[in-house]
Amino acid sequence: MNLRLQLEKREREVLSKYATLSSESKGRRYREEKCHIRTDFQRDRDRIIHSKAFRRLKHKTQVFIAPEGDHFRTRLTHTLEVSQIARTIARALGLNEDLVEAISLGHDLGHTPFGHTGERVLNYLHPKGFKHNEQSLRVVDFLEASGDRIGLNLTFEVREGIINHSGQNTSSTLEGQIVKYADRIAYINHDIDDAIRAGIIGKEDLPRDCIEVLGNSHSARINTMIVDIIRNSMGKNSISMSEEVGKMTEKLRQFMFENVYLNPKAKTEDDKAEYIIVELYNYYLKNIDKLPAEYGLYGATDSTIEDRICDYIAGMTDRYAINLFNKIFVPRGWESL
Repeated sequence: MNLRLQLEKREREVLSKYATLSSESKGRRYREEKCHIRTDFQRDRDRIIHSKAFRRLKHKTQVFIAPEGDHFRTRLTHTLEVSQIARTIARALGLNEDLVEAISLGHDLGHTPFGHTGERVLNYLHPKGFKHNEQSLRVVDFLEASGDRIGLNLTFEVREGIINHSGQNTSSTLEGQIVKYADRIAYINHDIDDAIRAGIIGKEDLPRDCIEVLGNSHSARINTMIVDIIRNSMGKNSISMSEEVGKMTEKLRQFMFENVYLNPKAKTEDDKAEYIIVELYNYYLKNIDKLPAEYGLYGATDSTIEDRICDYIAGMTDRYAINLFNKIFVPRGWESL
């Protein structure tokens, strides 16, 4: 009995005419036998969840570097919140939940230690520049190997959704467009929550017009944004917010940049994080033989030394980068033989 065929049949019968069907995927980079139990998008989701890069997200910064409080978000909890929001929207619109889940879980796999500070520094250091969405695709296409397989060999639709989740890019699938909105909804709202918890801003500091439209609580704002997307996208071949909610969402995002993301009080440790990444990068430029074997020897002909160093550093967790810096640059006490 082939359960996958039954699931594919159910998708055709139940999902919206605008949904991306797993049975109509454009396929993988390398041909392989299909699973008898899972659809292609379910299989992609599982590969991402079981990857090393996904596990490392639990110790990567979201906004606040190495927070002591247990309730601050990490890159992993952010990813899970994006997945929940995206699945809620996809289910309401009759779109493919498995696809939005796979894209959501994979969208930040290439993020650096120390959050956007790490991304900014690597973008400055690397001759080719550095963007976390491009690195996320590099992770799933190349860096996450299993046995003889190069990368996770994900479907085109998941890979396309990952690369197009940020910036001015727009995914060709509605599921990918949902993830881009879900990412923004998640980080705006949970970063407000964390910033208030950290004492960087107070609830009373939030723009009054945004609060009047979007809501006066964390859950109310998320609900407003989700419901607005569903209402404005129902029965359409595109995903969008209404003009009013979209305008207030963007205004709230700009407020966060001005008062949190670029606030010196919230960035007290950024100079130290930047210093660590610069020193590690320059160290490996001078000592390429010190790179771990999997980064020094892999065989992509188009991978430069700088690419390999970026791959290594971008894959680090905050604590791994700090410990490695200490190991290389901080003297240890003498130990007798």
